[in-house]
Amino acid sequence: MRRRTFDVIASTIGLGLAALLVVAGSLLTWANSFVGDQVHSQLSEQKIFFPPKGSDALKELPAADAAAMGKYAGQQLTTGDQAATYANHFIRIHLQGIGGGKTYAELSGAAMKDPNNQKLQGQVATMFKGETLRGLLLNAYAFGKMGTIAGIAAIAAWVGGALFLVLGALGLWHAHRVPVEQEVLAGKKAKHTVTEPAIAD
Repeated sequence: MRRRTFDVIASTIGLGLAALLVVAGSLLTWANSFVGDQVHSQLSEQKIFFPPKGSDALKELPAADAAAMGKYAGQQLTTGDQAATYANHFIRIHLQGIGGGKTYAELSGAAMKDPNNQKLQGQVATMFKGETLRGLLLNAYAFGKMGTIAGIAAIAAWVGGALFLVLGALGLWHAHRVPVEQEVLAGKKAKHTVTEPAIAD
């Protein structure tokens, strides 16, 4: 195959990949923006705030949980990472105290066997509300992570697209500079001059 033909084919493929990556980068950028906006707006509407620094609500928590919550002390909950922290280091701790270490499913089963136990019925209702809120916050965290991953993938797609665009353009430029008759992977022909001895007449 001639080198010029090879360069044109390879460059065309590169430019095609560049176009594909640009489209992928655009979609991933949109996904990152859409998910981020949705998570922020949905969480902001709930008007959940972290306990302020030094508050009794933080002092009552285990040290590790208090430290995690203290990172966002006094802030409004608006991001996926904040949602995960609030769900795992605040709501979960309170639910463990309310349920005595038992899950909602365990308490609910016990409440069905003892429907006249008002204290148990109250525990079940509180656990249900708490677990529901915790689940919603963790879903927001999961979607936030997917948005972040989409953003990272978008950057990779844009960089890859730019790289293939440059390489494709250089390939076309090179294709017009090589001799038409040059072949791909043509071996170098050895140039040896053999001098025949002169034959006298």
